[in-house]
Amino acid sequence: MIVIGKTVDEDTEWVHQELPDWESTIYIVNDRASASLHTTINKGREGNAYLNYIMEAYDDLRDITVFMHAHRSGNLSWHTDAPGHDAVINLKSLKLDYVLEKGYANLRCRAQPGCPVAIQPFRDGPIPEEITRNNAMRVVESNMVQAWEYIFPGTSVPEQIGAACCAQFAVTKQQIRNRPFEDYERVFQWLMESPLDDAISGRVLEYLWHILFGRNAQQYDEVFMHSTSTLG
Repeated sequence: MIVIGKTVDEDTEWVHQELPDWESTIYIVNDRASASLHTTINKGREGNAYLNYIMEAYDDLRDITVFMHAHRSGNLSWHTDAPGHDAVINLKSLKLDYVLEKGYANLRCRAQPGCPVAIQPFRDGPIPEEITRNNAMRVVESNMVQAWEYIFPGTSVPEQIGAACCAQFAVTKQQIRNRPFEDYERVFQWLMESPLDDAISGRVLEYLWHILFGRNAQQYDEVFMHSTSTLG
């Protein structure tokens, strides 16, 4: 199963045309009036659609679900590790046996950006240049403690969080179900209630997906060790 969140203007016909062996569920994030499958509001970037699918399909998940962006290639797909940044090539190269074995796989094999550390919720001292240049990341970092305590109640906020960007990954149904349905409801509730805007709330989730699916807060070692194993 391929899950995508898209705006009305984004073309996802490539999914049906180029990946006919995959089922797909594609949410429109900015058209409640006429879209048959849509999110309630346009907030959280791709994360809103991802959470909607998990909650709606929790009892009827496919063996593997791939969560992807709507754009196929080009500059918008700079984060896709394939010739021409082509999502079709990327997915056709995905080693499904590896996903089934590990339960979760980031579709990006390159460690940067995001590894070894992207977020330090308790940062003390000078702020690195890459954070000061990217104000969005500073806002994400400064809101991570509140988000963590809401999403993972009763657990310690990690000193450092890192994972290869950019919220595209494959997960098995068992890995998803390793968390109870209520956990995903709580993440969705955080998204709906958070005062953070569309981009920032989506970026917060970007650096929490791997943790939701059972990985350590810092996923750098796994990206480094298995970068040649995820994609053929």
